[in-house]
Amino acid sequence: MITLPESIRVFERGWLSSNNVLLVDETCAALVDTGYATHAPQTVALVRQALAARPLDLIVNTHLHSDHCGGNALLQATWPCRTVIPASEADAVRAWDDVRLTFRATGQTCERFTFTDTIVPGSHLRLGALDWQVLGAPGHDPHSLMLYCAHERILISADALWENGFGVIFPELEGESGFAEEQAVLDTIARLDVRVVIPGHGAPFTNVEQALERAFSRVAWLRADPARNARNALKVLIVFKLLDVRTLSFDTLLRMLDDAAVMRAAASMLKPRHEWPALVKDIVGELAAKNGPLETDGMRIVARQS
Repeated sequence: MITLPESIRVFERGWLSSNNVLLVDETCAALVDTGYATHAPQTVALVRQALAARPLDLIVNTHLHSDHCGGNALLQATWPCRTVIPASEADAVRAWDDVRLTFRATGQTCERFTFTDTIVPGSHLRLGALDWQVLGAPGHDPHSLMLYCAHERILISADALWENGFGVIFPELEGESGFAEEQAVLDTIARLDVRVVIPGHGAPFTNVEQALERAFSRVAWLRADPARNARNALKVLIVFKLLDVRTLSFDTLLRMLDDAAVMRAAASMLKPRHEWPALVKDIVGELAAKNGPLETDGMRIVARQS
């Protein structure tokens, strides 16, 4: 049985939306990460039910992938809450820069939102009557952050560490360093005294040492052949899209590979462009095999009903 302080409540979501962590004390009701845009009304409903008549005061984003900040805009429209984002993303959000923000590059959506404050590694936050240290967590995303409460030995790890792995190492798809950074983040976590990890996806867990062993092993496996990271990225982005839209034609998916820069980069690492139709059919076939998340119906790809 995992025990958390009464001031912390975790809304475990799924793979389309990140987990939301609600931290409430007498002075502030804060939500760490807000899920994907498609689920924004559900996020608002969950927060409203938990807070009753009380308003949400603060949003904290660990990073700005669409599944972690897609509920920002609707939450801001519902309550006059402050919003804190990683400082290194401030200029891109202020200008809503489609090149620097990853939404279009991954074939995803996010309604424009604003922010009031920024945080950097080394910052401190008071959330849920607890003191949290902000830690850098590059690797999956260069701007990503984690929150660590030494008193309760709790780590909000975002996508830097899950019970079985971590998020796609996106920088490596575009020729930037990411594996070394993920390794360093895992080394940082290993040096902390952590009792409970609240990951970006999946249930909170206490078997931290075993999770780290699996993560270290996966980093080594990916570094040995970067094409493995590219193939995993394509799988993740295809499944994510299907979880959102539920059905998609093969032709539409192929057009996405041209339009979405991250998907295009991953595909280019695996095959020359004229072989992309065969690559997509191969990957979809893997995802449809053995009760996987997808199934095919002629020239359509369909998200399997869970």
